[in-house]
Amino acid sequence: MGRGSPVRHGERGAAAVDFSMVSVLLLAVFLAVVQMGLALHVRNTLVSCAAEGARAGARADAVPGAAVARTQELVGASLSTRYARSVSVRENVVGGVRVVEVRVVAPVPVLGLLGPADTLDVTGRAFAESQ
Repeated sequence: MGRGSPVRHGERGAAAVDFSMVSVLLLAVFLAVVQMGLALHVRNTLVSCAAEGARAGARADAVPGAAVARTQELVGASLSTRYARSVSVRENVVGGVRVVEVRVVAPVPVLGLLGPADTLDVTGRAFAESQ
């Protein structure tokens, strides 16, 4: 009976250790990419809600506060009411045209939807119809 190659006892279990170290690293990278995607989704949703709120406030028959109310409604339905706490509206003149501008200041999601408050600042604009 011939003998096979000698078994090295010093490397026994090394594959399991390598797998656990690499899998932890890959999991951290995966979670970071998912969190970045969530942060971009929140930002894009806030921009869309602010623009829609500005369009609601720019209508010819709009009442004062319509832009803020519509923006808060959309942000609350899309994300959370926590993101709709700081919504402001103002009229501006750009190139001789009156523009309704809605500004939303919200937290940046760092861990899930949790994060530091008032660090994400987005604006939506629409031309005022009553010109």
